[in-house]
Amino acid sequence: MRFLPLRLSRVASLLVLGGVLVAVLLGWTAPAHATGERLVDDYRSVYGAPGVAAAVIDGASVETIVRGRDGDGNAVTARTRFRIASMSKSMTATAIMLLVDRDRLSLDDPVVKVLPDFRMADPRFTGITVRQVLSHTSGLSISTNNEYVFPPPRGAREIVARLADKVLATAPGTHPEYHNTNYSIAARIVEVVSGKSFDDFLRTELFTPLGMTDTGSTLGCSDHAEGLTSGYEVVLGAAVAAPEMPGFCVGNGGVISTLDDMVRWLRFNQGTLGANLLSAASLAELHTVQPKAGDYALGWQSRPVTADAPPSVIGHGGTLATWTGDMVFSPKTGVAALVLTNSGGDPGLLSTNLLAERIGAPATPMSNPLTVVNAVLLALTVGMAALLVTAAVRARRWASRRRAARRPRLVLRLAPLALVTVLGVVLPTPIWGAFSFHYWIVTAWLLPPLALFCLTCFVLGAVALGRRLWCFRRAGQATSAPVRPATADS
Repeated sequence: MRFLPLRLSRVASLLVLGGVLVAVLLGWTAPAHATGERLVDDYRSVYGAPGVAAAVIDGASVETIVRGRDGDGNAVTARTRFRIASMSKSMTATAIMLLVDRDRLSLDDPVVKVLPDFRMADPRFTGITVRQVLSHTSGLSISTNNEYVFPPPRGAREIVARLADKVLATAPGTHPEYHNTNYSIAARIVEVVSGKSFDDFLRTELFTPLGMTDTGSTLGCSDHAEGLTSGYEVVLGAAVAAPEMPGFCVGNGGVISTLDDMVRWLRFNQGTLGANLLSAASLAELHTVQPKAGDYALGWQSRPVTADAPPSVIGHGGTLATWTGDMVFSPKTGVAALVLTNSGGDPGLLSTNLLAERIGAPATPMSNPLTVVNAVLLALTVGMAALLVTAAVRARRWASRRRAARRPRLVLRLAPLALVTVLGVVLPTPIWGAFSFHYWIVTAWLLPPLALFCLTCFVLGAVALGRRLWCFRRAGQATSAPVRPATADS
C-alpha cells in the first residue's frame, strides 16, 4: 500500500504527458488565445483603457479580442469606430503610390512640380521631393513650424498656404524629423493631382475596393463623424469621456475605422488582399526604409520585436489626446497584430507583445510611467496650493514684520512667489520645445495634472504675491500716517 501514492503520481504524470502530446498533434491553440486575452486585460489594468479592440492575424486565422465600453457606455465590438490617428499616414502614403502606379507623378518629383502653389520663405524648399515628404526628411520641423496653432487651419490647402512665411530647419533629404505637416502636404498633392477631395479619393480608390465600408476620414482631429463616440482622458485610473483636442489631421491622422476594417488594411499590406489594387513593387516600397530617414519607410516604420533586437517588423502607431492605436506585422512570418483604444496609453507595447507571443519571442513587461508622474504632480499641486494659500492668508502678518526692511531685501523675499507665478506660465515650454500659449491648451489635453499644477502656481502665486504687496503698502501707509495729539476732552 505504501507504493500506491507513487504509482498514482506516475499515472498522473503519464496522463499529463499524453494530454500534451495530443494537444501538440491536434494543433491546440487555446493557450495562445488565453495569452492574448491576458495581455489585453493586463494592458487595460495598467493603463486604465476604457475600451480596447485588438486582433492577431496568423495566416488565414484572425483572433479578435474586444474589451470595455465606448464613449456612450456601449460594449466595444469589432465594428466600433475609433480614431486611428497617425496610423492614417500609411493610407496617405498608399494614396500617393496609387498615383505613382498610374504615372500621375513620381516619388522623386519636386513637390513644386506637382503642387505649383507650394511656397516657403526658404529657397531650399524647391528641392523637397514627394519621397522626402513621405519619409519625414523634407527639412520641416516643429522648431520653425508650430503645428499646435489655435484655431487650427481647415483643410490641406490652408495648411500648405500657411507655409509661405516658414523656413526649413535643415536641408531637404539630410535629416529625419517626424512632422505631421509633411503628410498634410501629401494629402494636398493627392487632391491636386486626382482632382478629388482627399476623403473622397481615399473612400473611392482605397477603402471601397478593399471592403473597408466603415472607414472614412475628417479634416480636423475633433470633427464630428457619424457613429463615432467620444474618447477618454484617464488619470490615475479614473476615466472621463472627453472631446478630442482640436487640430489639423487631414492626411496625417484623420482616418476613423474599425477593428474589422483595419484587419483588412493589414491583410492588404501583407499582400493577401487587394493584390490588383497596387503593384507589388509599390507595396514593397511603402515598407522599405528610406535614405536618411532613420527607421522610417513611407507611412510605416521598421522596429524591433524586443528592445535589444534588430528591426524585424513593420508598424506604425497613432496618438491623439483621447485615442491611441498601433499596428505591426512581420514580413518574414506573416503574423500581424493590431490594437485600437479610446484613451491614451502605449498600444505599441501591447501590439508588439501580441505579435511576440505568437512568434515565440519574449514579451516586454508593461508599466505605465504616467501613473507615478501624475501621482507626483497631484501631490505637488496639493502641497503648492497649501503653501500659497497660507502665504496669502498670512500676508498681513508678513507685511507687519517687514515694514522696516530695505527695498533690496524685500525684493529678495518676494522673489520666490514671483518665481512660482512665472513658473506656472512657462513650465509647459521645455516639454514642447518653444514658448507659445498654444502649448497651454496642448498640455491641458495631454497632461491634465501638469496643467492643473501650472494653473495652481500661476493663479495662487499671483494672488499671494499681490496680497503681500497690498498688505505691505497698507502697513507702510499706517506707519507714515500722522499721529493726532491728544486733547483734554479725549
